[in-house]
Amino acid sequence: MNNILKKIKKTLSKSILSSVVAISLIGVLASPAATKAFDMSAFWAMFSLTGAEEAMADDRPARLDAYFAKRDMPLEGYGSKFVEVADKYGLDWRLLPAIAVRESSGGKHLMNNNPFGWGSCKIKFTSFNDSIEEVGSNLSGSDEDTARYYKDKTVYQILWAYNGTVMHSYPDEVMDIMKMF
Repeated sequence: MNNILKKIKKTLSKSILSSVVAISLIGVLASPAATKAFDMSAFWAMFSLTGAEEAMADDRPARLDAYFAKRDMPLEGYGSKFVEVADKYGLDWRLLPAIAVRESSGGKHLMNNNPFGWGSCKIKFTSFNDSIEEVGSNLSGSDEDTARYYKDKTVYQILWAYNGTVMHSYPDEVMDIMKMF
């Protein structure tokens, strides 16, 4: 029953119409017998989100952009790209932005559109979008050349391979930044 009520509460914020319907059903769903008789799948189908609504409900890009904006970081506006690449490669959505904050203060101190310090800052990118894509591909283990370091690793292990062997506190520092988003 708690799960049902939690879902209804979440639904309340989706729209006024769905709120009215959800509130009217709370009383019906309070009874276990009524819950069994009620077709929950049909009810929740009314509240399924379209792709556009899901994108609006995903606040991860806005959270990243707000973090960057508050600190006047050049990576402001790239929140969507960070989330897109993280989802594409199965990475924690906070990993790449946190590395960029640790390595270049969110793009304030960088060379060659490389906010990650990738390749000891020697690798040149044409844009932030390209650097986010390339580093995401590598850190996910999708690139054959670096897969042995990053494929099937935890966030901590990825960070250890990225720079932990040089600076032992590096994984913890980046993971602390990840908590800020």
